[in-house]
Amino acid sequence: MKKKQYKVILISMSGVRVYNKKLLEVGLTLPGFVDRSKVIASLPSLGLLTLAAYTPKNWTVIYKELDAYTEDDLANIEQEQPDLIAFSSLTARINETYKISRLFRSKGIKTVIGGLHVSALPEEALNYADAIVQGEGELIWQQLLADVEHNALAQLYSSLKNKKYIYHFDDTVIPRYDLLDISKYNRITLQTTRGCPLHCSFCAASRTISSYKKKPIAQIERELNKVFEIWDKPFIELADDNTFIDKKWAKDLLKLFANYNMKWFTESDISLAYDDELLELLSKSNCSQVLIGFESTTANSLKGIDRTNWKFKQFDKYLKAIDKIQSYGISVNGCFILGFDSHTKEIFKETEQFITDSNLSEVQLTLLTPFPGTDLYKQYKKENRLLNNNLWEKYTLFDVTFIPKNFSVEELENEFQALMTKIYAEEVVKKRKSIFRQTLKNKILSRQ
Repeated sequence: MKKKQYKVILISMSGVRVYNKKLLEVGLTLPGFVDRSKVIASLPSLGLLTLAAYTPKNWTVIYKELDAYTEDDLANIEQEQPDLIAFSSLTARINETYKISRLFRSKGIKTVIGGLHVSALPEEALNYADAIVQGEGELIWQQLLADVEHNALAQLYSSLKNKKYIYHFDDTVIPRYDLLDISKYNRITLQTTRGCPLHCSFCAASRTISSYKKKPIAQIERELNKVFEIWDKPFIELADDNTFIDKKWAKDLLKLFANYNMKWFTESDISLAYDDELLELLSKSNCSQVLIGFESTTANSLKGIDRTNWKFKQFDKYLKAIDKIQSYGISVNGCFILGFDSHTKEIFKETEQFITDSNLSEVQLTLLTPFPGTDLYKQYKKENRLLNNNLWEKYTLFDVTFIPKNFSVEELENEFQALMTKIYAEEVVKKRKSIFRQTLKNKILSRQ
């Protein structure tokens, strides 16, 4: 007997927002800042593409991204007459997600929301959707769809509360990359690890969704082959929080990547600089850039950031590590956070000077942001320092969301804006890139 057919629309609330109008206006003239925003905005939702791969054959799957959208776009979704709409959203766009979910529910369409934000605050999210997915969704998804078919949808599905839904990479399937119009993207996402064992106080990704785990190399190879079926020379951005924790496994990964004609990007901690063999393999694998969270340019600010003070202990090695990684022809995108309780007005000059002295090829500046689910959020909530409760639109990494210790809110905003203007000024960006190009030339000459 043929199964009844159903339809699900997977909606990624994509795009980057900046709430602070002054910074937004300045940002339009800052090439480094704007370029990185465009890259982030152009990434497809790997989580939703993965759920699509776990969807039974009697369900038609439609994948959509809503960045800038109109009422006509929402009307077109409604006209598809889906049995379910599933949203994935980060904190900065969760209120938009709630609004759209409510709209579709008023039309009689069931909705479900997943992602970091609702995993941290499921009770809030349940006011706006028929169901919430907390934590990992892969093993939950087929059960959830079966419940829709039987008109028995539960309110909460959680891998954090129900161990049978904890996902193991040995069971993984290939994401539905075939659902993408590849012409819309300048890079594509692939995940090799999930979670991070460092447990930084401001980072939700390290434990809100999953503990740290690594994907089998053979499975990564299958996924790469699928990517190459739709894109001859892809640029791949790994959806990892910290790729090179396990150095032995990482070396096998890099040996695999070296077999493919591709450029790629990932995130790491500074420890990759301590392994020459790893750096050599990284260079041979055509890695274009690694993003490293240095967090602050003063050692004192790093105390207590992670549970073992690991980053604090590495501070004195920062400059040498940057030089060493880039000497292998690998660009380092250094990430710095402004607004820690230890920061005073001097931190902005110190950060500018450190960036200059370090010869970093690229830089990412953000404001400290207490995302739900983090130790920082719990601390600031207890101290009554969170601003504008539930004004989640400001959780962009570029807007002040808490009461600073040594600044007024306006002072922190103004100092951050001034630093952004200096660091992302066109001539400064060009100089950083020029220095790195010379590093590449030196690398080539040394091998001739």
